[in-house]
Amino acid sequence: MISTDQAQFRAALPNGGRLIGMDVGTKTIGTALCDAGWSFASPAELIRRTKFTADKTALTRIITAQAVVGIVIGLPLSMDGTDSPRTQSTRAFARNLADLRLPILLWDERWSTVAVERVMIEQDLSRAKRAERVDNLAAAHILQAAIDALVNA
Repeated sequence: MISTDQAQFRAALPNGGRLIGMDVGTKTIGTALCDAGWSFASPAELIRRTKFTADKTALTRIITAQAVVGIVIGLPLSMDGTDSPRTQSTRAFARNLADLRLPILLWDERWSTVAVERVMIEQDLSRAKRAERVDNLAAAHILQAAIDALVNA
């Protein structure tokens, strides 16, 4: 099941359980994990993209090792809320993960990278350190927003 509807996603999940969040880029996939009680999301592993098969193998390894029960993928909508070429690519990525048989929520991530960049600039991180961390932190930001909405629904 792939959905943008958080109620449908929530209904497909058991009570609690770890979720993985993803910020899917062209060069990397930032990942984040939350605790089983959906309280907090933390950055996890950064996957350097190669071929989809290798990317999926790396994701499957994390999902299995962490006993993940659901997937939240940041959906890069245009600022006006419409699809863009990146949005279509992310939807295709989600469809290619469907055989993992886990519910997938596509979460509006329009402001995630901007928010994360702002925090890192406030922390006076160098441009190089920001570039190294932004994808995982964006994944954590996306996942945290999703679990906050799921808990409060």
